[in-house]
Amino acid sequence: MSASERRSPLLDLPGAVEADAPDAGVAAHYGSLVPEQRRLAAGEAFVDLSHRDVLTISGPDRLAWLHDLTTQHVRELAPGTPTSALILSPQGRVEHGFDLVDDGTTVWAHTEPGAGAALIAFLDRMRFMSRVEVSDVGADWAVVGLPGLAWELRPRAELAALPETVGAPVGLWAWEAARIAAGRPRIGHDTDDKTIPNEANLLGVAVHLDKGCYRGQETVARVHTLGRPPRRLTLLHLDGSVDRLPQAGAEVMAGERRAGRVGMSARHGELGPIALALVKRSVPITQALVVDGVAAAQEVVVDPEVGLHVRPRMRS
Repeated sequence: MSASERRSPLLDLPGAVEADAPDAGVAAHYGSLVPEQRRLAAGEAFVDLSHRDVLTISGPDRLAWLHDLTTQHVRELAPGTPTSALILSPQGRVEHGFDLVDDGTTVWAHTEPGAGAALIAFLDRMRFMSRVEVSDVGADWAVVGLPGLAWELRPRAELAALPETVGAPVGLWAWEAARIAAGRPRIGHDTDDKTIPNEANLLGVAVHLDKGCYRGQETVARVHTLGRPPRRLTLLHLDGSVDRLPQAGAEVMAGERRAGRVGMSARHGELGPIALALVKRSVPITQALVVDGVAAAQEVVVDPEVGLHVRPRMRS
């Protein structure tokens, strides 16, 4: 389904301003940025995330199969329990990320806009003798964001009527502000092709630390128990006197030294302009940074010494 075919009918509401790529097709806002954030935080709004790719995995082996393939413990996943999962490379680097829920007969999952085809192709290659079927259902189903960064799936045909049945929506910028403030990375935007889960605040969220073997587990376990991540996700508090946000992917500088890369950014109603960035572990957490010409202070998301805190517990 092309981006033009996936254009949300909620963009026809008064005041709707379409988001830029990679989020084209849904509203960035409806004309009132901070009030929209407040309404979402108060539990009084929903967010149109219908630009995200949606897929289903059906068949009697679906949960056991996903359990073996992914970083998440889903073998006994209870119906209606949402979770997140990753697929890693043999070296432990994040290749795919998705949110999922099982309804008792089918796993429903969604991933980043444009990432669905590659994820479906990978899953299809890994079916072998397993009794599973993977389908792209984005033409008929859409993701709706809820307060607290929760979500649900709705028939795409119902989107236009949601303001009448659920209430007025808020734009994607409100969702992004809440997500970034919570230190929740978007795979492929706040991460890159070298990212391991330990760097990106994904342990315990999309990675279950007590499950059995999966591809890339050795790297995750080694860094978690014996070492320290080579990079760390940090929340940047950007200079509010600058009238622009940094470009995603721009270099983060510590003086004359390259310190990392910035991901997505947003204007938060209480925190001001913020962004997520992956920076080298060796960069002091008190170091002032500059990204795309904008000064930034750090707030720790991933502890640079996280591995050192695990070892004493293992000895006890």
